[in-house]
Amino acid sequence: MIGKMKIAVFASGSGSNFAAIEEACRNGELNAEIVLMVTNKPEAYVVERAEQAGIPVAAFRPKDFDSKDTYEEAILGALRAAEAEWLVLAGYMRLVGQPLLTAYPSRIVNIHPSLLPSFPGKDAIEQAVEHGVKVTGVTVHLVDEGMDTGPILAQRAVDVVDGDVDKTAEAIHAVEHDLYKETLNSLFSR
Repeated sequence: MIGKMKIAVFASGSGSNFAAIEEACRNGELNAEIVLMVTNKPEAYVVERAEQAGIPVAAFRPKDFDSKDTYEEAILGALRAAEAEWLVLAGYMRLVGQPLLTAYPSRIVNIHPSLLPSFPGKDAIEQAVEHGVKVTGVTVHLVDEGMDTGPILAQRAVDVVDGDVDKTAEAIHAVEHDLYKETLNSLFSR
């Protein structure tokens, strides 16, 4: 068995995917170690989750920097110090720019709550419900310079529940946690 992959998880919100990944690492279901949790929102609940799990947090407010590049260079410094090998986006609500893309080529993974290329960007579940689709889903993909346009690694369909955003979101979150773990295991065992 190869050593544990050192990953940094990026999140901007409550951190349910972060928590699922952290639990999978702790339980040995994912051959990885979270060496850093990165957020653009220091007040986000995910910070508390990381601290409770004893995981170092790097919190950077984009508005505190002159440009997106200087913001990402600061993140890059923290990633290098933590020796992160992969970046795992888990509800990180920012487009990744060139500094990170260049430093981690084909080693940045994202999860998105739709069957891409349908409904990219923000509010994907709401978009699916508004369009009246009966099936949406979850996509895990590599990150490139576009918004949810990178190579697709895995997808799983999820039925839209009674045209209800909240019920559909709940069904999607249940699938996200398993699909992300399975896909990351596959990537890390290559």
